[in-house]
Amino acid sequence: MVNATEIFGVNPAADRPDRALALGYARTGGETLHALFALDVTLARLALGTKEPLVAQMRLTWWHDALRSAQPPANPILRALSAVDGARAAAMVDGWQLLLDAPDDAALAGFAHARGGLFVLAAAAIHADDPVDAAGRGWALADLALLTADPALARRARAAAAPLLAQATAQHWSASGRALGALAHLARIDLDVPPHEGGARRVARLAWHRLTGR
Repeated sequence: MVNATEIFGVNPAADRPDRALALGYARTGGETLHALFALDVTLARLALGTKEPLVAQMRLTWWHDALRSAQPPANPILRALSAVDGARAAAMVDGWQLLLDAPDDAALAGFAHARGGLFVLAAAAIHADDPVDAAGRGWALADLALLTADPALARRARAAAAPLLAQATAQHWSASGRALGALAHLARIDLDVPPHEGGARRVARLAWHRLTGR
């Protein structure tokens, strides 16, 4: 098995075994899929882990420009994403930039849409034609609720994520798209149960989803 963490220098599953299991459901396009999530983890660390907004802005701008460049810098993530839509990938950076100042509801919605584009890119990478808009936006918000140190922002993100994830987990996912469907199911569980809890429930839910697409 390819060690994506060694390749990209960051764990695409964000150190969560349940997410690693879900990403492993991809039948094809696995390297690109892992690179996309490695990119997202990298952007999250820059946006939320840097105390100075100006410094975060500069670092995020580097990624934005690199993703849109016809000759990107030598970087394993960028190399693995050479065939993806660079403009849409760069839009993920735009989403994270919306969080550098105290985001209002419009900015939070914009973040969800831009970061949620990750699922559109991922679906293309794994050749899935499932509807992914609700799943992508819901996942983006639910994960933000786990990552942010701002309790008020976390509450708002969870509230906005709930109806989106309810929609995403109600649909039937194709065999090709079940990696993304599994991530949506995990995100819905995250709204109620901390990521380090409910391991047996998570594994059972993923197994059922892989078998049935539900």
